[in-house]
Amino acid sequence: MSVRRLYVEKRQGFDIPAQKLFADLKELFAIEGIEQVRVIRRYDIEGLTDEEYTQTKPVVFYEPPVDVIYEEELPDFANARVFAIEALPGQFDQTADSAAQCVQLVTQKERPVIRSARVIVLVGEIDDETFAKIKNYCINAVETREASFEKPETLAMTMEEPADVKILTGFISMSDSQLMDLRNEMGLAMSDEDLKFCQEYFAKEENRDPSITEIRVIDTYWSDHCRHTTFTTAIDNVSIEEGKYKDTIKNAYELYLNDREVLGRTHKDVTLMDIAVMGMRKLREEGKLQDLDVSEEINACSIVVKANIDGKQEDWLVMFKNETHNHPTEIEPFGGAATCLGGAIRDPLSGRSYVYQAMRVTGSADPRRSLEETIKGKLPQRKITRGAAHGYSSYGNQIGLATGQVHEIYHEGYAAKRLEIGAVVAAAPKENVLRFEPQPGDVVILVGGRTGRDGIGGATGSSKEHTLESLTQCGAEVQKGNPPTERKLQRLFRNPEVSRLIKRCNDFGAGGVAVAIGELTDGLVIELDKVKKKYDGLDGTELAISESQERMAVVVDAKDADKFIAESAKENLEATLVATVTKEPRLVMNWRGNDIVSIKRSFLQTNGVKQHTDAVVKMPEGETYFEQAKQVEGSVKDAWLNTLKDLNVCSQKGLSEQFDSTIGANTVLMPFGGKRQMTPAEGMVATLPLLEGSTNTATAMTFGFNPYLMSWSSFHGAVYSIVEAITKIVAIGGDCAKVRLTLQEYFESLGKDSEKWGKPFAALLGALWAQHKFGTAAIGGKDSMSGTFMDMTVPPSLIAFALDMVEADKVVSPEFKQAGHKVIVVKATRDEFEMPVIDTLTANFNKVYELIHAGKVASAKTVGVGGIASAISKMTLGEQLGFAFADGFDTKELFACDYGTIILELNEDVDLNEFVGAYELGSVIADKAIICGDVKISLDEIETAYTQPLEQIFPTHVRKSTGETKQSELYTATSIAKVPTSFAKPRIFIPVFPGTNCEYDTAKAFNRAGGQAETLVIKNLTPSMVEESVEAIVKGIEKSQIIMLPGGFSGGDEPDGSGKFIAAMFRNPRITEAVRDLLKNRDGLMLGICNGFQALIKLGLVPFGDIQELTPENPTLTYNEIGRHVSCMVETKVVSNLSPWFNNVKVGDIHTIAVSHGEGRFCASPEVLAQLKANGQIATQYVNANGDTSMDIEVNPNGSVWAIEGITSPDGRVLGKMGHSERQGENRFKNVYGEMDQKLFEAGVNYFRGGK
Repeated sequence: MSVRRLYVEKRQGFDIPAQKLFADLKELFAIEGIEQVRVIRRYDIEGLTDEEYTQTKPVVFYEPPVDVIYEEELPDFANARVFAIEALPGQFDQTADSAAQCVQLVTQKERPVIRSARVIVLVGEIDDETFAKIKNYCINAVETREASFEKPETLAMTMEEPADVKILTGFISMSDSQLMDLRNEMGLAMSDEDLKFCQEYFAKEENRDPSITEIRVIDTYWSDHCRHTTFTTAIDNVSIEEGKYKDTIKNAYELYLNDREVLGRTHKDVTLMDIAVMGMRKLREEGKLQDLDVSEEINACSIVVKANIDGKQEDWLVMFKNETHNHPTEIEPFGGAATCLGGAIRDPLSGRSYVYQAMRVTGSADPRRSLEETIKGKLPQRKITRGAAHGYSSYGNQIGLATGQVHEIYHEGYAAKRLEIGAVVAAAPKENVLRFEPQPGDVVILVGGRTGRDGIGGATGSSKEHTLESLTQCGAEVQKGNPPTERKLQRLFRNPEVSRLIKRCNDFGAGGVAVAIGELTDGLVIELDKVKKKYDGLDGTELAISESQERMAVVVDAKDADKFIAESAKENLEATLVATVTKEPRLVMNWRGNDIVSIKRSFLQTNGVKQHTDAVVKMPEGETYFEQAKQVEGSVKDAWLNTLKDLNVCSQKGLSEQFDSTIGANTVLMPFGGKRQMTPAEGMVATLPLLEGSTNTATAMTFGFNPYLMSWSSFHGAVYSIVEAITKIVAIGGDCAKVRLTLQEYFESLGKDSEKWGKPFAALLGALWAQHKFGTAAIGGKDSMSGTFMDMTVPPSLIAFALDMVEADKVVSPEFKQAGHKVIVVKATRDEFEMPVIDTLTANFNKVYELIHAGKVASAKTVGVGGIASAISKMTLGEQLGFAFADGFDTKELFACDYGTIILELNEDVDLNEFVGAYELGSVIADKAIICGDVKISLDEIETAYTQPLEQIFPTHVRKSTGETKQSELYTATSIAKVPTSFAKPRIFIPVFPGTNCEYDTAKAFNRAGGQAETLVIKNLTPSMVEESVEAIVKGIEKSQIIMLPGGFSGGDEPDGSGKFIAAMFRNPRITEAVRDLLKNRDGLMLGICNGFQALIKLGLVPFGDIQELTPENPTLTYNEIGRHVSCMVETKVVSNLSPWFNNVKVGDIHTIAVSHGEGRFCASPEVLAQLKANGQIATQYVNANGDTSMDIEVNPNGSVWAIEGITSPDGRVLGKMGHSERQGENRFKNVYGEMDQKLFEAGVNYFRGGK
């Protein structure tokens, strides 16, 4: 079976990616000659018979309504230049991988070998220089290369048999200069002293030369990334410069020294790490951290909470964690940011908790810069910032994780290296997490993805500072994410029968097998031959340190190994026994029958030679940051509008909406509130993730950080990072006394420069001072100390994340609620040394907490960058309510960056004397304007200034709104389908494909409605598993009354299209027959939401009511008009009652529903639309507040024709819709208003109970 070549191109109108690239190139290169861009997907396929190829072509590789195909050869393109891009060999290619899986679902045989490439056709007059520039822009050499147009004879990768691992002969007798040469030749991250220390160890303790693997493993173990060597360097001498703030900083230093004395730690070195954890040690000793979950296993920050579940108290563990991927995202934005989130999820997941909410905080230079301003050897800022947003959102959206807050900070220092942080919150019932010391004879199981070359050297790579040369050699260092696999791990670990077998667990992040398995316990024998590989040709060293993602190492009792492996298989996961726990404290790795690593644990744990340094804390100079921040130019109105245009004040809605914020149905606050969804929330809030039942117990997370303040003084900056994060928690309704913190430090490479060391030293002292004063602690954190490129450095960065337990029904949001309400400012004060006066601050915070809990506060917003002007502007936009300042307001206060200050909109009068320093600011008005003395600024002007700055980078509109609307036409059916037989508890069959992620929410919605939902995980690791899955689907359908196809990204929305996995499987003749039997003979129902709707339309079940071959004339769902994922709340109107799914609502009812999709635009020909309308098959439409349809993106988020959101089969029993009707419940999406329950699931269940 030779290689076949197939080219697939989106038809005009559907070619959104090509249009986006065209717009991008025109804008960046200002090319007059370019007329059109075409993007064509190329597949090379080997291993299919003619019949199989014909059968799978229209199911897997292209969709007749959307695509055109060219077989073997491309047509001639007149006046065009063409090039192709493919993944580097060995890099994970999700398109090709999904295509191969999808083909196997159809053929039920071995997976074929598939490679994919993108062909880019540039039509027009393009000279050589421009062509080279465009190629350079499109091809990131770290992950891709230009592909040849020559078709290969075979796709089989011929991997040379790797040689045995070399011994470094003569290592123990090398001179110092020979060791230095070796260090440079091997590109080691360790210091010369460390390598000398290794030489001494092997000479004296082992009496032999080491293997190359041993040196690589030690280098990885001791890297800054794995062992925080910068943070554990001994600081021998500290000097604080003379100046105004010397005593303030010195007092904080003395506070730390005093803590060391009290805790009996004076014999320990002074290190950054010691300062970082001192607050936690001290407060724990004082008995103030009763909720801390303490164990040997460190997976994430962990606290024990009392959760109210269905009115009963239960003990739960809540875990939270922050992770950075600064270096990987800088060189490969999509993959780096995707695995940033993947890594953040795996930490609490390894602690057996379920991750249910994420926050993303990033730092970038101005992304609007022209291409010419790109630093040599770097990617353009806009490419980094857009690519990273796409990567992180793609991973989170696929794995099914609600991203509750997304915020990018702009500072020119991040041109040196980007800041990319993912912070996550996770939880699990405490009884599901057992932790035991591994015992000799216990076994280690590797579960999840296979091992490849991706991420080799990632730990050491991200620990180095970078130059031009080093960046070109980083290709293999970036890990590749595979979210569908990590989703399966989440499902596996959520099963208490599995989680309770685990004694200890580690995720595969930096350092691969060597570190993930090597850290589990002191004595281990790891058999590298048993580690499953993505492809042949990997040698022992690569197997030991590859950082391939989505893998977990678990320790279980030997007797439980078979059960763990069997349970993994049920979740479609490979699990392999790879190591044994031994009594001798030694790390041994065996490959091909030889021990290629055998190192004493005591030596590994030294973490290398102890480094020593001094720290000099410089005085903050010149005008204070707070003085600089409030100085503005021009009239009040000009200054006001210019403030809103500041990149660190303006709207980031176009960025944030790419991230699914509602999956899991736990979201309490949407990222943007008000009916216009324009007022950004202060933080993220979600209820605990329950499989069944309900809870009011929720977590709130916020962050604080200002790089400009930290650049003025890293000491003050760190203090205010914590103040800002805690103030936001209070504004949400949290209790400042119960906050727990986790910190992120990101600084330049420090080397031996004592003044550079003074920056993180001062920052951590500031953070410790704040922890003492607030009586709360940082119970975890992450450091990244390599923010240097050539002579450029990142700004000193200490980001504080705060977490608090809150009651969902008490949470408040910042958008103004009602005209006539009084608005007050609770002002924070600073002393003469620019430090917050904490006593008055906490007294005010406690009072705010009391008022919110008494129901007296309608909205609350903190004051930060942009001052009161920025805060009030944002509060007005959500509900389009204006604001009038009280007479005599001092406009000098408008732009002051007063961290700790809170603005409150009150429901009723409050005595201002109960606060320290509170005053009346003004009142909410119905007039759409902000009035300050003689100045009046319309909300339209405010909105334009606020939304424009980042519109070209993260668009929110495709075109100018025409404002045109149409009345929706209603259809009332004369008869609605009924079922002759009645069932007390109808059964709902929910198949879970690789990439499905809404099955929990959907099953819960059906069970709550009185049905009995059963999920089936589709297994496809081998042809026999596919066969078993077909059998199981047929059985599942036969015993059910309803088939539910839930949302998600089956196969990662690949190969190049959504819902293909489901459609491919359901076209199996036996499954097709079972579906027909259910619909035609048993009067069953079918529902597909989002990805499920995409599958129904690709099968023909909507609008035709039967599985049939697709033709180019069929309706379809395709890319959103805006060309990106869209997550927000929309209003949809029921316009037909033909379907029994709408039996519980009336025609004309409007509901507020969550949408989250990248391919939701409904397209159909005028003939099909007329037919659907005549039959009453248009079920629901996107509408505005008046109930009218529109093509405006605020109403119709994907640009669907006739604003269609849902359609049915001719008899109404099959319904497909884009909106997530399952995502609702009490206290959900509190800052967006409307009726959210369509009673869809109740209607489906009641249909089988005779409509009861």
